[in-house]
Amino acid sequence: MSAEFELTRNITIGQYLPTGSIIHRLDPRFKLAAFVILILAIAVCNTYIGNIFAIIMCVWLFQISKIPIHYGISGIKPAIPFIIILAILQLLFYGGIANGGAVYFEYGFIKITSESIRLVLVSAMRFVEVIFLSSVLTLSTSTTELTHGMERLLGPLEKVKFPVHAFALIITIAIRFVPTFAMEMEKMMKAQASRGADFGTGEWWRIVQRTKDMFPIIIPLFNVALARAEDLILAMEARCYIPGAARTRFAHYKAAGKDYVAIVLSVVISAVMLGIPW
Repeated sequence: MSAEFELTRNITIGQYLPTGSIIHRLDPRFKLAAFVILILAIAVCNTYIGNIFAIIMCVWLFQISKIPIHYGISGIKPAIPFIIILAILQLLFYGGIANGGAVYFEYGFIKITSESIRLVLVSAMRFVEVIFLSSVLTLSTSTTELTHGMERLLGPLEKVKFPVHAFALIITIAIRFVPTFAMEMEKMMKAQASRGADFGTGEWWRIVQRTKDMFPIIIPLFNVALARAEDLILAMEARCYIPGAARTRFAHYKAAGKDYVAIVLSVVISAVMLGIPW
């Protein structure tokens, strides 16, 4: 039972794995900018070879960051039911939108074509690539570095009265709470299973039944989330945190040559994905 309820093993977003690699030592501003460029390129790329190249690039990032690839693979497991449902919906109902190509099956409003199949496969690969990139980014960047990097990148928006600091803080807190919620949910599932509850573990195809089995722990999970949020508020108030107040910065980043190389590599990789007629 313990292996089936180890949810924290499959949550890579929000966790930090210090390995001391060159990816870890990059300036968080340039690191965030490079990953944003790669994610935008992945969102636009709609070819098989281009997405296969992107997956190879993600695996390469795991290697140079000295993070085991199984961390990225485990991060895909929670998203598998969602990817399957989305693929089925796209395959059945996007045939009329994705025009062109050979028609393999047509019945009423259901139309399966080669273009709709391409859309399904490309969308699935995009999900995998984005999860891989998000895992590498959060596993190689601490929460503090993410906050500072995001705040510095969005700094110019302060001129138009955009709450940059508050926005960066909200995003990083949300990312950091992902593994916390997974840990709390794991505790609740183990407690319920010890009392005879059945969550359909080990049978991933029972998506509807597993969703129904999760309902009894949703309300306790929200209660725990609110309690954790209240504890965080009290901790911030105890440290005299004032939203919107002028703040000094403890961390001062200075770009080095490797940071500019990272930006150039991200642009080159994006150009290869999008510019070359595969």
